[in-house]
Amino acid sequence: MTFLTIFLVLVGINVALVVVSLISVSQKTKTSSQKLSKQPTSVIYPLDLLTTSYKKAV
Repeated sequence: MTFLTIFLVLVGINVALVVVSLISVSQKTKTSSQKLSKQPTSVIYPLDLLTTSYKKAV
């Protein structure tokens, strides 16, 4: 086997793994969006960043 043959086989395997990964991610987002619509929303409180005091840098 030449270097080019080994390289092309590895590239083919990599492409197949990327395709399988993208398909599984798209399926997970569909199911997670359905689960999110059923869950109640939680309240997010803002951080109180205005009261922090900073030391003067010399």
